[in-house]
Amino acid sequence: MVSRNKPRGALTVAAPIVFLALALAGWWLTTALTGIEAWRLPDPLSVIARGATLLKRPTTWHQIGVTGGEAIAGCALGTVVALPLAYAIYRSRLLAAAVEPFLGATQALPAIAIAPVLVLWVGYGMTSVIALCALIVFFPILVSTVVGLRHINREFLEAAALDGATGWTMATQMEIPLAAHAILGGLRNGFALSVTGAVVGEMVMGGAGLGQVLTQMRSNVDTAGMFVVIAILCVMATMLYIIVYRIERSRRYDITQ
Repeated sequence: MVSRNKPRGALTVAAPIVFLALALAGWWLTTALTGIEAWRLPDPLSVIARGATLLKRPTTWHQIGVTGGEAIAGCALGTVVALPLAYAIYRSRLLAAAVEPFLGATQALPAIAIAPVLVLWVGYGMTSVIALCALIVFFPILVSTVVGLRHINREFLEAAALDGATGWTMATQMEIPLAAHAILGGLRNGFALSVTGAVVGEMVMGGAGLGQVLTQMRSNVDTAGMFVVIAILCVMATMLYIIVYRIERSRRYDITQ
């Protein structure tokens, strides 16, 4: 059943455009009518001009590639570890009893608090940033996968067992497909958060990506440039989110239905 509140058709395109236009208009009015200093809040035209300048530089695209590569590598590492562990927790009552009480505490830890510890273990640079991204995406994917597996209709599994499905066949043919909506939902959220992990990691642990650019711009009070970098990061996170969503739709696992 399709939700009454789910946007469809032209509304999915028109509504975001109208919202963005209203937000930009409100932003411009704020800068024009309040007289706020540009170093506190630059006007939209200044940010657009600064963005055009930055995007003409090859170094900017290299920095985007570095941050994007770290985020994707962290996503892959976190997913490879989270999915098997989630299935093991679902299958083992002993493991679930031992691990689950600590999951809430681990999700509450801010990334910036974990970063200094990773520096001690891994060192500065890209490897530690990737490790931080993996940790950030690991827990949303783990929790959503466990929840999805536990909400499978038991009647389907019992019927499959009567037909002889066991072990690997049961997992790949029944359990994982039936829980795919929750698994992909966790992947969507985790992959979008990986961009945050990459930026925080670069700001704390060093690197050659957009996190370092933000740190430098903050020191130079380049507020317009900071707005441009933040916008780029939003686009990157949105792209990762949409990629997983499209996979979701192509596999007919749309969790928004």
